[in-house]
Amino acid sequence: MSDSSLHTAILLLEDGTYYKGKAAGFSGIGTGELCFNTGMTGYQEIFTDPSYAGQILVTTNAHIGNYGIKDAETESEKVQIAGLVCKNLTDEYSRPLADEDIQAYFEKNKIACIHQIDTREIVKHIRDKGAMNCLISTSEMDLDVLRQKCKEIPSMEGLELASKVSTAEAYEMGGSDADVKIAVLDFGTKKNILRCMEERGAKLKVFPAKTTAEEVRAYGADGYFLSNGPGDPASMDYAISTIKELIRDDKPMFGICLGHQLLALANDIPTYKMHNGHRGINHPVKNLLTGKCEITSQNHGFGVSPEAIKASDKVEITHVNLNDDTIEGIKIKGTAAYSVQYHPEASPGPHDSRYLFDQFIDNIKAHNKTLA
Repeated sequence: MSDSSLHTAILLLEDGTYYKGKAAGFSGIGTGELCFNTGMTGYQEIFTDPSYAGQILVTTNAHIGNYGIKDAETESEKVQIAGLVCKNLTDEYSRPLADEDIQAYFEKNKIACIHQIDTREIVKHIRDKGAMNCLISTSEMDLDVLRQKCKEIPSMEGLELASKVSTAEAYEMGGSDADVKIAVLDFGTKKNILRCMEERGAKLKVFPAKTTAEEVRAYGADGYFLSNGPGDPASMDYAISTIKELIRDDKPMFGICLGHQLLALANDIPTYKMHNGHRGINHPVKNLLTGKCEITSQNHGFGVSPEAIKASDKVEITHVNLNDDTIEGIKIKGTAAYSVQYHPEASPGPHDSRYLFDQFIDNIKAHNKTLA
């Protein structure tokens, strides 16, 4: 982007800190919770991950836009982030297969961006002070006006967002002759999660977030999947109630990220808002059942209470984060229900944890054999 075409933008944080940079993308104001992702690649998949709904994203990688935008590389039907903060943004891309540049992409999706800004300083600030609301303005420059708008942004704690990003209507995927049928509760699922199960021979029916247990059961699934998604899991009474009901069916159940937190809540394990969450593609996790370590892709701002799990006679810890000892996986004792906090589909990210999908399919097939 030529300097002559750039104009000023402002990033204002709820604690009053503000930064000036250059504007890009849509001309307007984007609001949400500020968070940072340390991944070195996969920016388009991150932009379209429904788990980022309601969040302004800071990318620590120095260059964004350099390989363009490709229509096939999306994790949902639209851009989910509320705005982007980055160091160097370019609309000149090097990849011949790209469909468009990032400026056109952001204009089309009405995403405001601020760049030419010290993202290292911003990350250090929210790392120390914790996650907080913010806004990006590429149109209004009056700080008094922006401070008032910033006060009106709802807190992520207590915010229910899953039903807003979930599918409006149930739909099916996979071959009609599949020997495994999975009911997916869509709280904001990524496309690659569904592909990972479809590639393993499963037929899927994806249900809206607020589907009742009775409606899910009517599909006659062999197993249940609880998807990732945005917002505060403790605000989702409807989902917690449905999961409690489905656990009683004693069928294999697998949850990822928000689905992991909801499985914990359905078993009386509370969740909490993390200081600044985990977002990146190089987080080390130890599988306590095998003793092996995995490099994982992560995107979450809430966690499950380790104290409550250790005091529970229903829940077993299966995975822990090697950076901070937070809970990364659980299993419900006496059932085939388990979950992980991280993203084994890893789009973007390493494939160390794809075995979890194999494990889910194997659990379903083993369960079906016991019924034969």
